[in-house]
Amino acid sequence: MPADVPGIHHVTAVGSDPGRNLEFYTGTLGLRLVKRSVNQDDVSVYHLFYGDRSGTPGTSMTFFPYPNARPGRVGTGQVGAVAFLIPAGSVDFWADRFAERGVDADDPHERFGDTVLAFRDPDGVPMELVARPDAPAGDPPDGPVPHEHAIRGFFGVTLSLESAGPTADLLRTMGYRETAVERDRQRYEAAGDLGYVVDLLEDPQAPRGQPGAGTVHHVAFRTTAADQPAWRDALFERGLRPTEVIDRKWFESVYVREHGGVLFEFATESPGYTVDEDVDELGERLVLPEWLEDRRAEIEAGLLDLPTPPTK
Repeated sequence: MPADVPGIHHVTAVGSDPGRNLEFYTGTLGLRLVKRSVNQDDVSVYHLFYGDRSGTPGTSMTFFPYPNARPGRVGTGQVGAVAFLIPAGSVDFWADRFAERGVDADDPHERFGDTVLAFRDPDGVPMELVARPDAPAGDPPDGPVPHEHAIRGFFGVTLSLESAGPTADLLRTMGYRETAVERDRQRYEAAGDLGYVVDLLEDPQAPRGQPGAGTVHHVAFRTTAADQPAWRDALFERGLRPTEVIDRKWFESVYVREHGGVLFEFATESPGYTVDEDVDELGERLVLPEWLEDRRAEIEAGLLDLPTPPTK
């Protein structure tokens, strides 16, 4: 068997207005735009990558922002919420920041002993900030959020499912272990320090999710190039149909739709976002993989201009 998965590599969601998306994730949440590229399967659309200073695996939230995209519906067979990790003393800072900026947010509440601040991004993607005393120091970017309150990376995701059993079996194969149960929510944890939580929220009566703006496209888990072939074999053995290994330039990927309907990706931790840009210049220009470079003029002509990411 391959080595256990330590946690999430990245999460990719669908947005609408790319400029509004960039302003929210850099200006409000204080993440850094670490890669400005295009959806390799639809080059008419940006692929925007946000994260810590260098886009460390476990910190990278990415978007396909389709201008004028039709809203989707969050439901079963999807990631129901994306949770970021913040220091334990930062909840009031973020509650005040959200109120000042008009972010659609709930009052803080407790879950499994942690304080959780739920909110929605401008397209309605369900998000959470989870405050933990063991949040790592990380490598926050310089920007509008003070380092002492900055998002450290992912805490985890909640998967909305009609039936949690098959997904739980797959998570155990991946090295996750069940650590808590609360009514219809089961918590599974990996051994990493970022993106190590997957909650399974079971509701057979909930509506099926519909893709579109405001929904998560897929969740990617960290692996290595050495282990990736063995993970493909393990997925086949569980009756799933993983893709071939796909070169995404900054990582290699295997995709599979697990039994509950959620699209999983197994993404390598290297080479990373600095393979084609210096760390101090990440996100400043449109970067294309070499197999799309001969189409640069065509691609750039079809994209909207993006504002400069805010620094305060």
